[in-house]
Amino acid sequence: MKFKGIMLMLVMSMVLVFAAACGNNSEGNGGNGEESSDQVSGDVLMDGSSTVFPIMEAVAEEYASAQPDVKVSVGVSGSGGGFEKFSAGETDMSNASRPIKEEEVKALEEAGIDFTEFEVAKDGLSIVVNKENDWVNQLTIEELQKIWLGEATMWSDINSEWPEEKIVLFSPGTDSGTYDYFNEVVLEEEQMNKEATLSEDDNVLVNGVTGSKNGMAFFGYAYYLENKENLNVVPIVNGEGEAIEPNAETIQDGTYEPLSRPLYTYIKHSSVKDNQAVNDFAKYTFENAGDMAEAVGYVALPEEKYTEALDKLNEIAGK
Repeated sequence: MKFKGIMLMLVMSMVLVFAAACGNNSEGNGGNGEESSDQVSGDVLMDGSSTVFPIMEAVAEEYASAQPDVKVSVGVSGSGGGFEKFSAGETDMSNASRPIKEEEVKALEEAGIDFTEFEVAKDGLSIVVNKENDWVNQLTIEELQKIWLGEATMWSDINSEWPEEKIVLFSPGTDSGTYDYFNEVVLEEEQMNKEATLSEDDNVLVNGVTGSKNGMAFFGYAYYLENKENLNVVPIVNGEGEAIEPNAETIQDGTYEPLSRPLYTYIKHSSVKDNQAVNDFAKYTFENAGDMAEAVGYVALPEEKYTEALDKLNEIAGK
């Protein structure tokens, strides 16, 4: 009996040692602890669009939990301002709410910077008015053009049944990709009404409209959702003659046109190749951008688009 007891104790000790070894091995190879070789360190620098900012901020916050030794900096100087820093070699990634311009491509070429454009989500540029505005139930692109070019300055200039009160305009600044997109699609590159208040900070635009009964502004769909309790969004008449309100479905299927648009990030090739932190963060971005975009109020791309982006990233990295 004494011999059996000793043998039982030996067997139990071996089991405990084996279990402990397995636990340590699993932690070192991506188990619950997720330490060791999967951990990276370094800095990731990006700047650009205030519209893309909420997505990248959300991705960066989640990434910090997975990779605490990587410092991700997300600046907000507008799409144009971001490209200036990108071509100056100050950033690894540049976020934009419109495609890169020819002159920006040229500046990057002259600086010897190779890059690739990646789409991260879709947005519906939203036209908003004050919550007390109960008369604007829809607008056409032509009517928007008249308002923002200063050809119609009173609500009654658009519809005689609307108040004879001056429209107060708030617009993204000229470095903003949202401004560029609106300028191209709505204003057809003509001079915006000089009385409009411009700001690169979308929160300034929100506060402007909420503080003025006759206020009107435009910005990304996520900022409307974040403030929808205090704003009314204006349905826009599309090419089929239907007044369409922006939402996840109408932005994704394109019926909210012409104000549905893609959102981008541009990534420097040398950063992907030479900076493990940038490569890892970019990979994490495309693995999670869809969920993060929806979490902050934008529209995710089809899953295959993110898979294509990951394949392209691996190609750039030489994998």
